Amino acid sequence: MDQLETRELRYFLAVAQELHFGRAAERLAIAQPPLSRAIRQLERRLGVQLFVRNRRGVALTDAGEVLFREAGAALDAVTAAARRVRRAGDPKRSLVLATKAGASHELLRTLIDAHADERGTAPVEVLLCEVGEQARLLRSGEADVALMHRPFDDLAGFDTEDLLTEGQVAILPAEHPLASREQLTLAEVENVPDLPIARWPRLDGTYPDGPGPEVRTQSQLAQLVALGKTLLVIPASSRAWQWPEHVAVPVLDAPPVTTVIAWPPNSRSREIAALIRTAARLSGADQHPTVP
Repeated sequence: MDQLETRELRYFLAVAQELHFGRAAERLAIAQPPLSRAIRQLERRLGVQLFVRNRRGVALTDAGEVLFREAGAALDAVTAAARRVRRAGDPKRSLVLATKAGASHELLRTLIDAHADERGTAPVEVLLCEVGEQARLLRSGEADVALMHRPFDDLAGFDTEDLLTEGQVAILPAEHPLASREQLTLAEVENVPDLPIARWPRLDGTYPDGPGPEVRTQSQLAQLVALGKTLLVIPASSRAWQWPEHVAVPVLDAPPVTTVIAWPPNSRSREIAALIRTAARLSGADQHPTVP
């Protein structure tokens, strides 16, 4: 049988993450014997061994490694579906739009105002997040749509509509010599000894190599720039969050950045479709909008 129960997947993930049946049972708030029986039953139904059990402990088999990769995504999808169903059944439901705090501010404000002017549309609730979090919020069902940026954000698996393509600027400490320049090049901003570019975590949580400070939030980054410890290069429209201690200078040869509105694939939501149509109209893409 190929069918799997969500309870079985939760049990399996707990053991796979702890690599210890006792700790996994404690985490799940159940006794160890029922957990062991459930895992053995799962292995019999799948016809494979998921764990190697010996005196040295517990380890995943090759088949267990595959299920470990798949189980988390499957449980996330089930959770996301439940969230979307609950929201769809709420007569006072609103659309949740995720966006990086401070990003594409004018576009966001214009979109919300224009959508509110449309008759019979659902209200939009803005969910502000940190860099790179929109994809997770969409996949988990915590957000219905998101404003994201190509080529920086993870757009894999989503439907998208391009809204705005723009250049980038360097955000520098106001007292730095480069802040007086009318324009800069990437080579110049990437080779400032006293202002190494800040490093954001990758999708797996690790940081790329480099001398710049490790940052996780935009507030951290803003203060480090103000203190003269780092600089950053961002889309021109994202400079709305800059502090008085910051200066924005255009970077002429920085690759263009496209703001897109993204939503889960194969959506049949009338509310999402209405918001996408409004966004496409504002961007001038309403001749051939890719609406759900």
